[in-house]
Amino acid sequence: MQGKKILITGGTGQVARPVAEALAPDNEVWCLGRFHDPTARKALWELGAQTVVWDMATDELGDLPRDFTHVLHSAVHRGDGRDFEDTARINAVGTARLMTHCSAAESFLYVSSGVVYDRADHTHRYRVGDPLGGAAPWLPTYPVAKLSAEGVVRGLAEALALPAVIARLNIAYGPYGHGGLPVILFNQMRGGQPCAVPRHGQNYCNLLHTDDLVRQVPLLWDVARVPARVVNWGGDEEVGITDLLQYMSELTGVPVELDRGDHSRETAIFDHDARRDLVGRCTIGWRTGVARTLAELFEEYRDRIEDHLERRRAEPE
Repeated sequence: MQGKKILITGGTGQVARPVAEALAPDNEVWCLGRFHDPTARKALWELGAQTVVWDMATDELGDLPRDFTHVLHSAVHRGDGRDFEDTARINAVGTARLMTHCSAAESFLYVSSGVVYDRADHTHRYRVGDPLGGAAPWLPTYPVAKLSAEGVVRGLAEALALPAVIARLNIAYGPYGHGGLPVILFNQMRGGQPCAVPRHGQNYCNLLHTDDLVRQVPLLWDVARVPARVVNWGGDEEVGITDLLQYMSELTGVPVELDRGDHSRETAIFDHDARRDLVGRCTIGWRTGVARTLAELFEEYRDRIEDHLERRRAEPE
């Protein structure tokens, strides 16, 4: 993608920052965010991105230009778990302000979440069109945030004739930001903390490496439409969280203690047929992606990880 004028919200997040960094050299990229971390803002600026402090809970868009060709909206007010009314209002109003401000754009991409689905059993493959009304015991207001914004995107896409796509993200990870769920879990392992897993079986997810995420954003912009298109957005492989923990232990030599009880954070697996038809398959296998992520973020394990991968490559098929 070249020569476009792109607006990205949540500019320092796990999704937005790598997209902004990839697109800034060849496009005019503007990033909105709270920018509590000045180093992240400086890094974006050095790559050529314009950065604007914006808190969707309080700030209007002021003097921000209106002639953006593409918008990626990944900012979210998650809430504190109790403020359902404020969470709904802040996400709905912030999204509405953004869409009306950028109503002349060619494409609007909203990053939603699989948390919006009404939970079935842990082996269910969620399809677009499955019942909504998700629950998140770890943060009850989070599904409200995403569902509120999805409703606004659907409504204003049609009211403004603004082509839009709602991408329900599974689990993004990679060597950016906090690294995503694999890195969160690995830090628990390093700290000697037990990692919560289900009493029986394991939770499954679709890990999406940031290299695939970055590559797919322009492709998703290309398939935006009116009415808004909804897609599931994750990796092609179904990954067991217990398998992930054991693989990270194998890679690094850090032991993992499994806490088999009732406190694991539930994940989900998606049906990705529609996404593959629209933008193609992913290119980064989860084992390769996790190994690369840990090696980049944790220098002290890099040699061991590379030795492990070399031995695996040398093994007969």
